[in-house]
Amino acid sequence: MTAEQPTDLDYNPHLPLSQALLLPRIAIEDTMPVIDGGQFAAKALAGQDVTVTSKVFADGHDKLAVRIRWRALEDEIWNSEVMTELGNNGWRGQFTVPAVGRYVFCIEAWFDQFASFRYELEKKYAAGVPISLELQEGRNHVQHAAERSDGELSEQLAALHHELSGLLPEEQVALFLTPRSADLMSLADHRPYLSISPEYPLDVERERAEFASWYELFPRSITDDPNRHGTFNDVHSRLPVIQDMGFDVLYFPPIHPIGRSFRKGPNNSLTAGPDDPGSPYAIGSEEGGHEAIHPQLGTRDDFRRLVAAAADHGLEIALDFAIQCSQDHPWLKQHPGWFSWRPDGTIKYAENPPKKYQDIVNVDFYAADAIPSLWLELRDVVVGWVNEGVKIFRVDNPHTKPLPFWQWLIADVRAQHPEVIFLAEAFTTPAMMARLGKVGYSQSYTYFTWRNTKAELAAYITELNESPWRECYRPNFFVNTPDINPAFLHHSGRPGFLIRAALATMGSGLWGMYSGFELCESAPVPGKEEYLDSEKYEIRPRDFTAPGNIIAEIAQLNRIRRQNPALHTHLGLKIYNAWNDNILYFGKRTPDGSNFILVAVSLDPHNPQEANFELPLWEMGLPDDAQTQGEDLMNGHRWTWYGKYQFMRIDPAYQPFGIWRISVT
Repeated sequence: MTAEQPTDLDYNPHLPLSQALLLPRIAIEDTMPVIDGGQFAAKALAGQDVTVTSKVFADGHDKLAVRIRWRALEDEIWNSEVMTELGNNGWRGQFTVPAVGRYVFCIEAWFDQFASFRYELEKKYAAGVPISLELQEGRNHVQHAAERSDGELSEQLAALHHELSGLLPEEQVALFLTPRSADLMSLADHRPYLSISPEYPLDVERERAEFASWYELFPRSITDDPNRHGTFNDVHSRLPVIQDMGFDVLYFPPIHPIGRSFRKGPNNSLTAGPDDPGSPYAIGSEEGGHEAIHPQLGTRDDFRRLVAAAADHGLEIALDFAIQCSQDHPWLKQHPGWFSWRPDGTIKYAENPPKKYQDIVNVDFYAADAIPSLWLELRDVVVGWVNEGVKIFRVDNPHTKPLPFWQWLIADVRAQHPEVIFLAEAFTTPAMMARLGKVGYSQSYTYFTWRNTKAELAAYITELNESPWRECYRPNFFVNTPDINPAFLHHSGRPGFLIRAALATMGSGLWGMYSGFELCESAPVPGKEEYLDSEKYEIRPRDFTAPGNIIAEIAQLNRIRRQNPALHTHLGLKIYNAWNDNILYFGKRTPDGSNFILVAVSLDPHNPQEANFELPLWEMGLPDDAQTQGEDLMNGHRWTWYGKYQFMRIDPAYQPFGIWRISVT
């Protein structure tokens, strides 16, 4: 008998007997990783194990057999893995997805009659209960299995039945309980009362979707003269340094032509001079739109050479996908029906109160003329850059565009180019940020930027490790952006930048920084979390060797990340006890325990902090008085810890954090 689990839509309080007889006898509930009942795909990485858990149970005391079935969406053949019983109806299993793409999995369960027989036989025999009838039942099981099998399996089972028939009772018991007997009977199992869960989707991406270090720069600022516009060719000189700092994604703000109408001047002023470059987010001019390159940056061939040179340095180029237009964008003349116009023939500029963007206008996704042509055009823009070698896109303000559009576009692009990664630059409500992950975004900006106290950070990091966030949302801990100059950095000096860098690099598998962070740039617009003399509105050459930089520390933090698999994800992070509210102390370890990293970060950039703290010996299966080895991963110093309780002192004048690898002596 085979049955599928009913859905909520199947519920009927007056269920006819004919339907009740078809309902599954085995319950399969609370399966994970599943998002919104399977409406959206959970996230996984190619080559890594996917852990599946579920509650599986039935009436009575018979043993159940439970397994995971999985396949690539385009395949017809299923793979399967046995699940292990955990107790209290819990089951767990794993399977490994070999490549990027879309997959589905389900759980199937049935009554394992032979396992039930073996369990009862062993208990009764040990208790001295007469078992002659049980032995006859066991031989019948084997005989029936042989009869319903074919070929070699049938012959092996028939031989087993013959062997059992000639043995003494205690010898039969021993033979029934051997792994070989169990394996043969499992192969011949007819799976009574088979129940199958719904199929659940799984989106499998490449490693860089979960583990990457982003570096953002404006190509036009790679120059030694604020009056000379930097080019793609100039960026080549920065590639070795960015590589040496340990970054693997080099992200550019929009590289398209910039409009002239309502162009912004320095510090977001409404009046621009004739030589002011304008904001790159005011996309479009007579030179072209989203498919074009700003002529002062170089040619398309220059861009292609830069993509290739970056790859030679272990860097992928990420581009900004900003769906907004200057008032000079060709679309306004070519496709006026893609926009909403006021009765007087004008068009409303973009706003995010109190911010105003007079140089930008937005498209209307649901305008009559925009469906489907605008959607297709935007998809073609992305695919066009994919064809130029760009596989990563940082999407500007995706929460202000329709969710159905993203669900369609991301799936459509990744159907042909499954290696493409989308980062959501979304600072909005939690529900919307999670939903963007559900509809397909690989990773997202986060609230990390504004989490500063121990309580705030501990609560936020813990939340990201819990459902539903862990199944649908990968956090990218950007420490700053061209738009966000965090208040914590305004007056915290070099130690403050090191604090935020340590929290970001150790807290998540994904982190990023905007150029200038390594120089500890922090001058704000008075009273705002914005940069004074923002690079969004002017060309800003930098001296990247300026005294006080933290380039060496950033390089070592990225090196530690690469060398320790426990740090390749935000998942598995645990907060541990350090008795000081100014010290955040946490750990990460690989599932097999082979790599265990402890991190202590002082949140006070001005004063030394001390704390007693606990080594998590219980997670290593060690007693409270065990000896362990410690290694400082910033300087290579090694020592022996004795016991569970230890003491730390962190001086921000030296280094405001400690990163230790712990191992058993």
